Amino acid sequence: MSDPALERALLRDRWIVGACLALLVAFACLWLWRDHAAMAAWQDAMAAMGMKQIEGGPMASSSAPAAYLAEAFVMWLIMMVAMMLPSAAPMILLYGKLARSLCQQGGVFASTTLFAGLYLAVWGGFSTAAALLQWALVRSGAISAMGLALGDRRIAGAFLVAAGLYQLTPLKHACLEKCRSPLAFLMQFWRPGLAGAARLGLTHGAYCLGCCAMLMALLFVFGVMNLGWAALLAIMVLIEKIAPGGQWIGRLAGIAALALGGAMIWSAPLEGLHL
Repeated sequence: MSDPALERALLRDRWIVGACLALLVAFACLWLWRDHAAMAAWQDAMAAMGMKQIEGGPMASSSAPAAYLAEAFVMWLIMMVAMMLPSAAPMILLYGKLARSLCQQGGVFASTTLFAGLYLAVWGGFSTAAALLQWALVRSGAISAMGLALGDRRIAGAFLVAAGLYQLTPLKHACLEKCRSPLAFLMQFWRPGLAGAARLGLTHGAYCLGCCAMLMALLFVFGVMNLGWAALLAIMVLIEKIAPGGQWIGRLAGIAALALGGAMIWSAPLEGLHL
């Protein structure tokens, strides 16, 4: 005999999944805000003691590379959750709806949690690479240990040019089209059961990574700890994926990045610029 309460809950699956996604994003944003506030307080304390050249910061409290990399990985992963889940929500919600509908019709159970979890696991891989790159850039002095932003205007300009060029490539366009069409994506790649959920989550994560990784790398230009720029990049990703004409807005953003990056390289002073 079926449980009426459970049936009512399943009928509201979009609200349940949506609420979970919203709570996860809210938690990630609060965590990042806490880290940002801790960094700002540390900077103020050092400035009050008259320390102009500050090396390190809260993340660099331990000299062990493993400890630094672990902290950097957690920071990047939480940022990716906060920045990428809003734009992935339509795909996750649609997957949950289709999975429940097929299950009610006698199909094999497919887990929305597994689908979303492996989507985020792909961004976990990106977070690992970003943490390693951050550690290498800090050790080389290419980025400041405080704001985690590139100090050399020419290198920052090169990052912008690379991101701008990628925005105009066929690969970017192909990945973006998969992300902009959740129903078409699920119809093309759907497989039943837990194995199908895992495959779909990894596939969607790979396309999303191909679509947005270069935009996320721009955090090194504007400052990894700069929440304003992180929010703007997240909005840019959201517009690209769900707004009418979002693909053209993304291309315009690529042209703007090319122009800004070229101007920065052309006019770079010898001493560089701290963004």
